[in-house]
Amino acid sequence: MSDALPNTLAEALADLVTAVDTSDDAVLPDTATKWLESTASCLGGLSAADRRALDRLFRDAALRQPAGPRRDELLKVSERLGLTDDAHAGYCDLVRSHVESFVTLVRGADPAIPVPTCPGWTLADLVEHHGTTHRWIEHLVRTRATERVWSRDVPLDLPDDPAAYPDWLAASAEASLRALRAADPDTVLWSHGADPHVRFFPRRLLFEAVVHLTDAELALGREPGRVDPGTAADGIEEFLDNLPYFSWVAEPVAQLGRDGESLRLAAADTGAAWTVTLGGGGFTWRRHADGAATAAVEATAGELLLLLYGRYAADDPRFTHSGDRAALDAWLRATAL
Repeated sequence: MSDALPNTLAEALADLVTAVDTSDDAVLPDTATKWLESTASCLGGLSAADRRALDRLFRDAALRQPAGPRRDELLKVSERLGLTDDAHAGYCDLVRSHVESFVTLVRGADPAIPVPTCPGWTLADLVEHHGTTHRWIEHLVRTRATERVWSRDVPLDLPDDPAAYPDWLAASAEASLRALRAADPDTVLWSHGADPHVRFFPRRLLFEAVVHLTDAELALGREPGRVDPGTAADGIEEFLDNLPYFSWVAEPVAQLGRDGESLRLAAADTGAAWTVTLGGGGFTWRRHADGAATAAVEATAGELLLLLYGRYAADDPRFTHSGDRAALDAWLRATAL
């Protein structure tokens, strides 16, 4: 979360208090309407990452309430402030940007180059995987699938020549994003994660793109580019949200035998932190750094995201550790994707 978000929220709330204090009962409804409009305009000046972060904060606040009419109304706050549709479009824009960077990077590179962060894969395999994901998601969204469809059952139209794979990926991403932009984000749809709606997929595609761009950069001997801190923070939470739904991870986590232990991820560049607590055959997580943790690791938000995805090793000097390092290493082994 950037400094702009709390500053803008403080401005909006101060405006609300002033408007209420200076209005009499007869004009308060009109005042409230004007405040809502001005607040939506004010929030519209935030970055896409901050608007997504604010949407999550509003939704979290609503979901802390008991089920009922009040919670239902609170869940509409983001929509009233123009945050929800923007989030969907914002994810699509970021996916397009990251895929374009990936395609530009790999176009003309030797398809046989090995990808060290994906053992056994070549650059051609990485591009094929990336494009297959877009083809698969385009099919799910276009057909409004309510049951699992395997990617192997979706037509790929993969070129014979691996040198043509980058352009095929670009066309595949264009098709998936066209389908996502045309769809209502709230449409019910089968997903392989926590949210069975269309809105799940552009967020998932974004972090596929972020991680695979890093894979390609490392394969080509380049230092990975900096991940935007707001995007990285969202990626950490998307990872933690969806991890329990990945069957090949759920069992190793359940077998860790470290119930009650906790892991702290601290972002040095933003001050954000996430605490993962093990137990009950799985884990829970929360934002902030309240209380002591069994193990903690600190780096930038982008570096923490890539640590969770196994693109950086925990002993890389960019990470600062405290507490029981064995607890962190056990978690990373169990959650390896």
